[in-house]
Amino acid sequence: MTIDKDVMILCDNLVKIYKTDEIEVVALQGLDLEIRRGELMAIVGNSGSGKSTLLNMLGGLDRPSAGSLYVNGKNLLKFSEKDYIEYKRNTVGFVWQNNARNLVPYLTAVQNVEMPMLLKGTKSRRKRAEELLEKVGLSHRKNSRLDQMSGGEQQRVAIAIALANDPKILLADEPTGSVDTKTSKAILDIFKELNRTEGITIVIVTHDVKLAKHIDRVVAIRDGRTSSEIIRKRSYAEDLSELGRMTPIEENEEEEELVHEELVVLDRTGRVQLPGEYMEALGIKGGERVKAELDVENERINIFKAQNSDN
Repeated sequence: MTIDKDVMILCDNLVKIYKTDEIEVVALQGLDLEIRRGELMAIVGNSGSGKSTLLNMLGGLDRPSAGSLYVNGKNLLKFSEKDYIEYKRNTVGFVWQNNARNLVPYLTAVQNVEMPMLLKGTKSRRKRAEELLEKVGLSHRKNSRLDQMSGGEQQRVAIAIALANDPKILLADEPTGSVDTKTSKAILDIFKELNRTEGITIVIVTHDVKLAKHIDRVVAIRDGRTSSEIIRKRSYAEDLSELGRMTPIEENEEEEELVHEELVVLDRTGRVQLPGEYMEALGIKGGERVKAELDVENERINIFKAQNSDN
């Protein structure tokens, strides 16, 4: 398969099946997704939707069962164990929701950031670690230990650690899940700034659909497939140009509805998954029959709840 050089991640009919002696669980069932180089985007979905499974495969922590998964032009389905070790060392950085997976509690912030570089044999580790802590706004806490820092500060150190080996992709698993709203906004601002200044591709996985207010592209996964995308219709630069005559965008929910558009994704076989709120509005459940009408003149398909045959 020929991959566009501007595509960092490509999932094509991606399948992941977990098997035990008695049960087989299909976590991803033909997921299609394309993420461009230098893009900052979020993947949302309820528990069991498949978003964490996808993140683990992107991070090299789990192997796909079928389909195609290309990252930085390489097919992960063909990776050997040695390839995966190299991939995790040099291509991806991971930020976990649970700080215990990122941080060593008895080390200082700067020592924690030095750890990945120490394992890789990087020179000038202390200087690089201090630079990264400055990027996440924690220069003044570089000599503090884990128990001396707040949850938000710990998460900033975790981001600096994830950047220590200059990865091409930064993966974040619920990075704002254990902090308050104000700290959550600050952490998202760090991701935006890193994306803008470093050009790093950032993928954030979360259950919080409110991230759509702060990120240009949000992909929703439902039942192991791409269900819909929420796309920002104008740039943040355009928002900034209007700040003098309206409320800042993150505080104006009505304005957010105007600058974002939700698109339902049609897969390669013609299947479509309706977002939960659409189904709720129609009063239908999964597995129910619905009526679909093709309106060629207006280029649309109308979906109606089917009436009982005895009515």
